Amino acid sequence: MTDVLYTGPIPAERGGELAMGGGRSETSALSGTGGGRAMTTTQNSQRPNACCFCWCCCCSCSWNEDERRRRRRKRISQDTKMETIPNCEACTKPSAEEIRLWSQSFDKLMRNPAGRNVFREFLRTEYSEENMLFWLACEDLKQEINKNSIEEKARSIYEDYISILSPKEVSLDARVREVINRKMQDPTPHAFEDAQLQIYTLMHRDSYPRFLSSNIYKSLIHGVSRTSSES
Repeated sequence: MTDVLYTGPIPAERGGELAMGGGRSETSALSGTGGGRAMTTTQNSQRPNACCFCWCCCCSCSWNEDERRRRRRKRISQDTKMETIPNCEACTKPSAEEIRLWSQSFDKLMRNPAGRNVFREFLRTEYSEENMLFWLACEDLKQEINKNSIEEKARSIYEDYISILSPKEVSLDARVREVINRKMQDPTPHAFEDAQLQIYTLMHRDSYPRFLSSNIYKSLIHGVSRTSSES
């Protein structure tokens, strides 16, 4: 996937944390769009597995997000089918300065392909990788100009990440789901922009602070610090 930047609105920071309101809704999946086809899916759940970085060997509230991850872990533990996890984004090895900048701003992390890969690896350990996959799929959709491709990609995003029947369903509130359902009648490249912003906010507020304290990020910082001292 080519390096893309988040082109949607960026929520204002308040004391290093983003505000996000509303509760998670278990509303029904869209029952019909376009030609009246049902928007349901029968996908099997993914089981996370180890991922090599490309450059080395190697919701609405926090309670609801924790509960969603707990249920997803349970589904994964009951599933015996191993599915292929999409490849990481192609990227070059990040510099020591880039890695340090990731701790200063979530936006800097998300604008860097290598940063997204590392953060995605962390999300996988928390059973919430679908948040990043959804965000990336929305970015890809925004680059599309062919109407048929827009409809096809929008339908795929809905089935993979919005449908309550999907094991990769992301955590969205009722208002955003209603907006998506209306826009799916005639999808555009920005059909999921409100949902993308909500998931961006969720990752920033809920996952990003833990990422900065994780062994995954600490090992990167330790590695670049040791390399700098030996130079």
